This record gives sequence, C-alpha cells and structure tokens, in this order.
Amino acid sequence: MSGQEERDILFARLFGLTAVIRSGLLVHQTPFPSSGSSNTQVSSVERYEEVLKKLVEIGEAKSWLRERAWWMVGLAMDAVQESSVPWKVKALDTTVDYLFSKEKESFWSPERVAMTLRLQPLLPNRDWDSALAPVFKGPNILSVGNLASLGRESALDEEEASNPGSGSWKPQIHFVWDMLFNRLLPASDSKQPSQAGSFGEFFRIVVDGDQCILHRCCYLARILESLCSSTSSAERKCWGFQVFKKALTRVSADQLPMLFTKNLMRSWINHLSKSDRYLHKISLDVAKHIQSFVQENPTLGFPLILQLTGINGSREFDKLTRTKTVESILSVMDSEGIKNYILSLLDQVNSKDADEDVTVLNSRRTWIADQFAALIRNGSVPKSDEWIQVVLDWYAMDGLYSIRRKFGSSSIHALRALPSPPFTEQFQAHCRTRLFSSLADLTSQTTVVKKDDKTHKETAIATDGEFWISKVLTTLARLDKDTKHVSPLAPVGEETQALLGRVQKIHEKLDKVSAEKKDVAKGFELVLSSLVLQCRCGEEDSVGNIEACLGNVRSKKSFKKKNQQNALLVDDESEPIDILVDLLIGYLENAIQESTIDFILTQLERRGPAELVKAQAEEMDPSSGEEDESSSEASDDDEDLSEECDGERSGGEEYEESEELMHDEEMMAIDEHLAEIFRSRKDEQRSKKGVDAQREATHFKNRVLDLVDTFVKREPQSPLNIRLILPLIDLVTKSGMDERQLSDKTKGILKNRLTKSKDIPTNAAHDEVETILREVHQRVRKVHSADNLSVLSQSSLYLCRILVQLNEDDGVIRIYQESLDDYISRKASQANINFFQDFVRRFPVLGSKFREPVLAASSNAVNSYRRCQAFQLLGVILGQHDKKKDDQAITPSFQKSLQKTVLDLANGAVEDQNTLSASQLKDLLKAALLCIRQVQQSNSPPRKAGIWDPAAWNALYEKLAACDRFKSSSPLLNMCRQVESVASQLKPATRDGDRGKRKADEVVDITDSSKKSGRKKQKKAKS
Repeated sequence: MSGQEERDILFARLFGLTAVIRSGLLVHQTPFPSSGSSNTQVSSVERYEEVLKKLVEIGEAKSWLRERAWWMVGLAMDAVQESSVPWKVKALDTTVDYLFSKEKESFWSPERVAMTLRLQPLLPNRDWDSALAPVFKGPNILSVGNLASLGRESALDEEEASNPGSGSWKPQIHFVWDMLFNRLLPASDSKQPSQAGSFGEFFRIVVDGDQCILHRCCYLARILESLCSSTSSAERKCWGFQVFKKALTRVSADQLPMLFTKNLMRSWINHLSKSDRYLHKISLDVAKHIQSFVQENPTLGFPLILQLTGINGSREFDKLTRTKTVESILSVMDSEGIKNYILSLLDQVNSKDADEDVTVLNSRRTWIADQFAALIRNGSVPKSDEWIQVVLDWYAMDGLYSIRRKFGSSSIHALRALPSPPFTEQFQAHCRTRLFSSLADLTSQTTVVKKDDKTHKETAIATDGEFWISKVLTTLARLDKDTKHVSPLAPVGEETQALLGRVQKIHEKLDKVSAEKKDVAKGFELVLSSLVLQCRCGEEDSVGNIEACLGNVRSKKSFKKKNQQNALLVDDESEPIDILVDLLIGYLENAIQESTIDFILTQLERRGPAELVKAQAEEMDPSSGEEDESSSEASDDDEDLSEECDGERSGGEEYEESEELMHDEEMMAIDEHLAEIFRSRKDEQRSKKGVDAQREATHFKNRVLDLVDTFVKREPQSPLNIRLILPLIDLVTKSGMDERQLSDKTKGILKNRLTKSKDIPTNAAHDEVETILREVHQRVRKVHSADNLSVLSQSSLYLCRILVQLNEDDGVIRIYQESLDDYISRKASQANINFFQDFVRRFPVLGSKFREPVLAASSNAVNSYRRCQAFQLLGVILGQHDKKKDDQAITPSFQKSLQKTVLDLANGAVEDQNTLSASQLKDLLKAALLCIRQVQQSNSPPRKAGIWDPAAWNALYEKLAACDRFKSSSPLLNMCRQVESVASQLKPATRDGDRGKRKADEVVDITDSSKKSGRKKQKKAKS
C-alpha cells in the first residue's frame, strides 16, 4: 500500500466515524423504519468502545491526525453524556480505563490533558489520584504543584516546532486551550467552577515561564522554554500570541496584568515595530484585537493602558510600534477612566527607584506633561471639566510656583505631594509651554452648555460657561494667597500688580454689559485674559501690550466725550481696532497657535476686513520713507569711504616720498576710479534697502492673510466676508512677479476657503452684495489671465449664492446679462464663455431664466465666432432642462424666437449673407433640436402645437442639400431632417401623405445619428 493510499484510508475511516457520531447513530436506541435488521438494539457500549479504539488508532497512526481524532473522541463522550442511553456511566468508565491504562501511563500529550479536563467534571467521584499518578500529584492537574510536571511530561519538541515545513506544525493552537480556559477562566454563564488562584501561576509557568506544554508529545531528552521566551522559535511565539488573544476576552480587570508578562511584551513590541518582521501580521492582529476589545469593554481601557505603558511595556509604545494602539484605547475610554489614568500618571511624577538616575526621572516627568497635552489635544478623547481642571492646575502650579509644603487635602492635586527631587527650570518652562498649547487646543474645541433648560455648543469654555483661561487665572489667584504652601518663581512687581488690578476692574465691567454686546465682551475678556497669563508667565512685551490695550480703552472714552462736544480726535491717535489687529498679528509673528486667535475673531465686532487688508498694504509700502533712510545711510557710507580713501592716499603719499611723485593724469585716473567705487557702494546699499523693505512688506502681508484666513474659517456666516472679496481679488490680480507666493496664498483663500464654504452669510445687505458682484464683473471684462478669470468666476458664484438665498434672482440675471451683452458685442472683452457656463451649470434654475437674454444677445454678436459661442451656451442651458419643473418650462415666445433666429441665420448662410461654416451652423441646429425635443417631452400640450413649422425646416433642408458649401456635410443635413421630423409630430392637424411625420422612436441622438447617416451616404456614393 502506497503512502497516498494509506492517507486516503485513514481519512475515510475518520470521516466515517465522524458521520456516525454526528448523525446520532452512536447513541440511537430504536431501529430505523427502513432497516431490515432483526436486531432491535441499534447502539451499545461495545460499539461505543469500538469507535473509541478506532479513533485512538487513527491518532497513533499519524501524528498530524492525532488532534482531529481525539477531538472526535471528545464529541463521542459529549454525545453519550447528553443522551439517555442506559450504558452512559459504563461508557465513560470504559473511556477512562482505556485512555488511562497502565500501558499508556507515560503517554501524556495535549490530547490526553484535554480528555482529563473533559472527563473530570463528568466523573467527579472517580479515583483520579491513581489514574493520574505518578506523573501528577492529586486529582487537579492545574494546581501550582502540578504545573511543572505538566510542562515536563508534555513538552513540545523544539525540532518539530521550529520546522513548520515538516508538516507537523500548524499555526492554529490546540483545542485543549479552550478547555483550560473553561476551567481557569469560566464564562459568566458557565456551570464549571473556577480554579481560584491558579490562573496567574498557570499563565506565568505555561505561557511565559520556563516550561511549556500542550502542543505535541515529545519523548526526547530536552524540554523547551516558554512560548514567548527569547529562545523560543517564531512558531511558538505565534502560538503564544493566539493564547494571549483567547485569554484577553476572559480575564477580569484584576487578572489583566497577569497576561502582559515580560517575555510576551518584548516579543510583541519587537515584531510589531517593523513590517518586515516574521510575526508582524499576527502582532498587528493582536493590537487590533485589543482595540476592538476595549470598544466592547471601555472600563478595561485604563488597566490596559497601564500595562502597555508600564514596566513590561514602554511609555513610547505607539512610537516604538508605529501604531495608534494607546491613542485608540484612550479615545474609547470613558471620562472616569481618563481621570484614573491622569491620577496614575501624577503618582509617577515623584516615584523614583533607589538606583534610578535623575535624568530618567526628568525624562519621565516631561513625558507625563506631554501625555496630558496629548489628551487635551485629541478630539476623540472624552472630555470632562474635572480632569481637565486637574491638568491645567498641575501645569500652572509646576510652571509658575514652587511647593514649600505639601497640602494633602487641597483641591489642587499638584499640592498634595512635594516633588523630590525638585523640578528643574527646563521642566518648569516646559510646563508653561504646555499650559499655553493646552489652552489653545481647548479654545478651538466645542462644549455643550446647558442654560435655561436649553443646550447649545460654545468654544473655549467649560460646561459652566466660564473660559478655561479664566479658570487658570482663578487658580493663580488662589495660589498667590496661599503663601504658606507655595511661593511664586517670579514675584509680580508693584507696578505690574497695579496694572493687573486695572485689568481685573475691566473684567468686572465686561461682566455687566448688555445682552446684545455679550459676545463682544467675551472677545475682549479672552484677549485681556491671555495678556494677563502671558504677563504672569514672563512673556516678552506682555506688559506693554496690556498698557496699550488699557490706554486705548481710555482713548475710546475720551473719543466719545469729545464727540459729545463736537470735537475731533487727534489724527495720530490709534483706533482700538488697530491696537487689537496689531496684537493678533504679533501673535502670528511669534508663531502662537491660530486656535488661540480663532475664538477671539469669533467674538469681536470689528471694522471691515477689507479695510484692514488695504490699510496694511499701504502701511507696508516699501517705497514710503525709503529715500530719507537711504540718504542718511548713504551719507554714513560716504564718510566711511572718505576715511578709507584718506587712508589710502596717505599711504600713497608715504610710498611716493620713497619712490617718485604721481603726475596729474594718474591722479585723475585714481579719482575716476574712486568715484566709481562710491557710486557702486551707493547703488548696492539702495538695492539692499529696497529688497529688505520689500521682503518685510511681503512677510507682513502674509501675516495679515493668515489673520484673514483664520477669520473666514471661523466665521463663514459673517457678512464681513463679503467685503473681503474685492481686496483679495486686488492682491491676486495686481501682485507682481516677486509676490507670487502672496498671490497664490490669496487664491487659496478665495477658491478653497471662502467660495467653497458650506455656510454663507445669512443677514447680508443685498444692495452691498449686488454692488460687489457688479464690480467683480467689471474686472472680469478687463482681466488678461485665465487663472485670474477662474478666481473671479468662483468669487462671482459665491456672491450669487448669497443673492439667491436673499431671493434676489433678478439682480443676478441682470448683472450676468450685462456681462454677456458686453462679451458678445465687444471684441475687446476679456471674458470667455466658460465664465457664463459655470454660472448656468451651478444654478440651473437661474439658467432657465437666462435663455431669453442669451438668445437676444446672439443677434448683436460682433462676429460669427461670438454668435456661435452664444448658441453653445444656449445648448448647455437647454441640455440641463428639467421637464418636471414648471418654472423651467420653455415658453412659446422663446420657441418662436429661437426658430426664427436659427432659420434666418441658416438661410443667410446658404445665401452667403454671413460667413457661418458647416460646424458653426451645426451648433445652431443643435440648440434648436435640443429645444424641440424638450418641448416634445413636456407635459403641456398647448405649448407643443402650432409653433414649429415643419415646412420651413423642410425648405431649409432642401436649400442646404442644394448648396455647394453644405451639401457634403451629412451631420448637418441629418440634424435638419431630425428637427423637421419632430416638428411634424408636434403639428396639431394631420394631412394625408405627410412625409415628415415619423415616430418618436425613430429620432436618434444628434451625434450618433450624424455619424451613422454619414457612413450610409458614403456607402451609397461608393456604390
């Protein structure tokens, strides 16, 4: 018998026995109706014993069939246990006697362990001590004392495991693990009692310890190490990862740390870190399994984070593994779990081992500060006022104060422990930086606020409606008063303290403003609070900015008072809005996060952004003041050069005394050379000054554009955005080649930020919008760049959206009609047909109202090309006609006008009254055919009858066929015939022999029919 035949027979026997067990024949007690046997006893214990022996024999014949054969033995035992056969107990006793006989006492494999775990609950009164002796002590093979024996007697052969190509290794773990976990970690609905206190030792010894069991029987001399040990093969580690996945879904929060052992975590991180690692795929699968597990059990997220970033893991777990495992776990945890995680990190701030270096401790403290900032920055992490306040208080405490004495009952968590060793200056500066970045992140995040039984979303505030930055200032005020426990790192001077007191008074006044000015007051409150916090943190120019703001408040009051006295404000006195704008641009210059500025812009009522763009561009004109400065610097340069020349001449005189004197011609040559040097130095200084001024102006304009971009992004519904369009267009169209970057940035604001915004201003003044739209169209007629024309088109469509929302459709049609008339009738117009096609495609309803103006404009075309473009535009409008909407229905007057215009132009082309070519004439007929087909498909019979004259179209067809210029154009003739055909069907009265009447089904598409008819006529010509 060959090897293949032997394998086939073994498989056949295994499948046959499986069929007997699964069909129920093994425990069937009544004969089948169709059975001809006289034996009424279908099943018996003898037949069960025969099946049992045959399954064991199959497993002993081939090692790679052993697991499947013994699995069927377990199914047979379950079938007997669940049945009502009278020989149930005897069958189970027979199974124990056969599997645990003296001849097989040394035969311990994972399958035999599995049968032991399966039989013990079924036969609890059996003498298991003698059955398991001498290998195991006592009936519980999972006790701590038996784990080492279990590992020794059932160890895996290293040669087998390390050679998966031999056929004896498989990536799936053994079925015995399910039975082990059912005993050690039973499910909540399981009736099996848990082996209390044994899981931790079992997992440590069996999975991560010195010995491993449960995979293949080995009678060789060596015993291998654990599945995930450093000496284990990749195949064994693969098993270890699968065991970990199975155990993870069964353990509780208290048992979870037992799974994340040292060897397991080391192997997992190593294989997860790089994609070319052998077990990277299974390692990545483990990471995904953990993420999905936390989604189903959010309460276990916190203990999982502790293990991944704990002693066996790494604080930089996500960075090392190049995954977002920790981040994804944090995002699905609840706020209580986030708070517990933060408190655990705070406990690690001062925890230091005896042999731990101070550098390591400082590194861990910096990492903790970064973790807090990451939690606030991550928008998917659930936020709560409680843990955010803990983080901000910790930043403020450790960044601005030093703890003199701990205060265990303080509400500020940072005061409950005295740092040892003290925080370094670098770490305190890092805390201040993280405080600002966290406040900036909170400023851009929305919070649901409940007020008067109504909920709404606001930014930069806590759930109680108070600004987060105000809460930080409140914490600083409390710490200033607590001199017993803390001392400030930089005490506030008397002058600064007085300045801050004035700010506090202004805050109190802002709280009392009326409801209509509440948003404005909040904006100024946020500005002043940010300035105060910067002052407390020792930021440069913060005191000057506060003084400027407070001084401007006084000037504003005096300005109002002078207005009452009919007096004028001094010209050189800055307006309050200018002070604020300079302050915000200064933030942008210092690279402060834009989110801090975002909310300020959402609250402040300010003058038009267009005025800001124009004013800043004028202020930064590099030509202004250049002459005076360059002249003064040039005079200084002249003095320096004169001194150098004097030195050279004096040196030359000494040289001449020793040699000979120079004559007059040589002196004149030297003077000319020196004059050339002077001129080159002056030109160099002037050019350098001009370049520096231009660069500075461009840089400043970029910062202004950043401010404008932030405003548009945060306030898309503000009516002030409308005023931005013209100044931004000026920057696009009037910037020189050296300001290309500035122009591109402006285009991005217009095309991507402003015109593509989903939200548009809702309370804009239609007169203002219409005026700006008209001005945009005026510039369309003069612009020379196609790229700039595209920007103008997008801006025009944006303004049209606003007017349509304001129900000002007529104004939009009127402005576009004026531009179209100018384009069609004036050859020098710089617009193009795409500008108008964008409009009708973007607004189909307005396009239906634009049909008559387009047709009327075509009659005033400056040449045939512009006339054909008008009909192309008309074809676009008719092509997107919606026959279901009555407001887009084609009126009889338009049909008559279109028919008359097309017939007149076509007849004129035949009679050489115009220069229309065949392709141009085809565009005219195409518009007519589209129109008549729309009429044919409409649901208004009165509009169909008596308008289109088939006789006129038939006459045109005959003229075209007889004309030398057009008779060879088959598509043109075929299109004219189609118009005649449809017109005949729309005629109200029928007549005999009407050759023009055809079925609608015979009318084909314009392009296809033209091509087909052309091919047919060519074939006829050849024949």
